[in-house]
Formats: sequence, C-alpha cells, structure tokens
Amino acid sequence: MRDTRESRLLLVLLIAVAFALITVDIRGGEDSPVDGARQGAATVFGPIESGVSAAVDPVGNAVSAIRDSGDRHDRLAALEEENAALKARLGSDDRSRSRLKQLDKMLKIAGQGQYGIKGAQVIAIGAAQGFSWTITVDVGANDGIKRDMTVLNGEGLVGRVTTVGPDTATVLLASDPDFTVGTRMESGDELGFASGQGDRPLRVELLNGKAEVKKGDRLVTFGSQADRPFVPGVPVGVVSRVDPSGGGLTRTLYVTPYASFTKLDIVGVVVEAPKKDPRDTVLPPKPKPTPRPTVTVTVTPSPEAPVDGQNQQEQ
Repeated sequence: MRDTRESRLLLVLLIAVAFALITVDIRGGEDSPVDGARQGAATVFGPIESGVSAAVDPVGNAVSAIRDSGDRHDRLAALEEENAALKARLGSDDRSRSRLKQLDKMLKIAGQGQYGIKGAQVIAIGAAQGFSWTITVDVGANDGIKRDMTVLNGEGLVGRVTTVGPDTATVLLASDPDFTVGTRMESGDELGFASGQGDRPLRVELLNGKAEVKKGDRLVTFGSQADRPFVPGVPVGVVSRVDPSGGGLTRTLYVTPYASFTKLDIVGVVVEAPKKDPRDTVLPPKPKPTPRPTVTVTVTPSPEAPVDGQNQQEQ
C-alpha cells in the first residue's frame, strides 16, 4: 500500500476500531460480545500454537534439565562440604573414631544409592509427641530438613522425619508400631508393607500370598510418590522367619532390621532423592557361607588284640 492520505486515514480508523473493541471486551467480561470471535480464533490458531509449542518445548526442557542438573550438582557439593565439616568436628578420640566410622559407612551408602544426605547426630530419644520410638537430631528447617524425609545410617533404614523445628527434628523410628513402609524383595518384584513391633523384628505383609520366600532373603524400601516419605532402594532388613502360607491373600514375614535402633548416633536425612531407583545396589554384600570342617575318624587296631585265627588255635 502506498503512503497516501487515504492509507494513513485508514490506519487511524483501524486503530480506533481496535481500541473500541478492547474497551467493549473488558467491560463485557465473560459476556463480552467478542467472546465468540475469540473462541473462533482459538479454534483456528490453536493447533498452530500447539505445534509451535511442541517444537519449542524440547529445547525448553533441555535448558531446564541443564539448569536443574547444575542446581543438583551445587546442592550435592554443598552437602559434601557440610558433611566434611561434621566429620572434622567429630575429632579424633576413641568415641569420635567410632562416629567417623559410622559416618564413613553412611556416606558409602549415600554414594551407592546417589542419595543427597545431610549428616546429623542423635541428641535425644523420645519426644513430646508421645511416640515411644523416636529420636531427636541436631538439624532442622534451617538446614533444609522437611517433614516426611527418609532417615538412614550406615546400616540401612532408620525412619522418617515427623516434626521439624528451626535447628532440630524428630524422627519416627522404623521400630515404632505406628511406622509403615513399602518394601520390595531383593532380585524380584514381590511387594509388601513392613510395620514396626518395638524391640521385635519388623512384620511384613507381602501382597502375594503365594510368594516364594525363605529365611535370609533381603528387603529394600519400595519408595513413595515424589520420594516422600521414602526414597527407593534403602536396605530394610533380612527375613528371619516366614509364616506358613495358609492360602490367604497375603503372606507374613518377620524381618530383622539392618539398623540397630538402640545404638543410633550418626544418621543422615535424605534431602536429595536419587535420579533413578538404585534397586538392590545399596544392599551389603552377601556373607559367604562358612565351610563346615569334615571330621575323619581313623580306627587303628591295638597290637595286643588277638586275631580270629589265634583265638581258634588256643581253643
């Protein structure tokens, strides 16, 4: 279009009409007279927008993944520095050497499972909430701790966070009767639910009443939606007894937990879940069977004992 007086007048007229339509649309709200036209435009241009979005999203997702990866790396690096500071604070006397050993075992589990953990010390047992099997640890909201985070140590599952203060947190132990965690059998997909029984072994109800289970089989956590309250792959314990299958819908097991709930000192709160399920990689190596010695009995005849031929000649 040539830049003439008529074209400029037409442009001013179109702008005036556009402002008028915007004013009518705003004042009309949901009953706007141009709502039908807007919906028609959405029908026409919607597929085009979706196509453009589909083409752009992978690029956006890739950029987001790179950014999240960097954030995760920075977060893990910060956790490593904090755990190193805890390690230095423990000192070098006999008790501290025991604590350092616990911390090293816990960091090994965290590395195998790719868990980002915040190391902590147990500072009290029991809690005001009335739970019979709880501990209090010396980390809280100021350290990034939140409710329903998994707690472990160098042996395996310890419990979950139930209450968080600024600098401390309460952990419900897996031995508490109110504690329940989803489990998975090692090298298989048999799922169940483990419940605490105080100072007795954990009770596990397998969903498959006909599952083949034997003493010595091992269990790990199955994990929760969004990894709260439980991340997957944390060692739970070893089967110590299996109830006979009575043809029921479930099967009952009794599991000796890896963690000793009466000797807790250094624990870790999982503040960063693994990117993928570690499955059975966090379980400790299976103990090698001890060979039984073979006893060989050799009978040596006495030189004074008479032989049968001599006995017959004497008679």
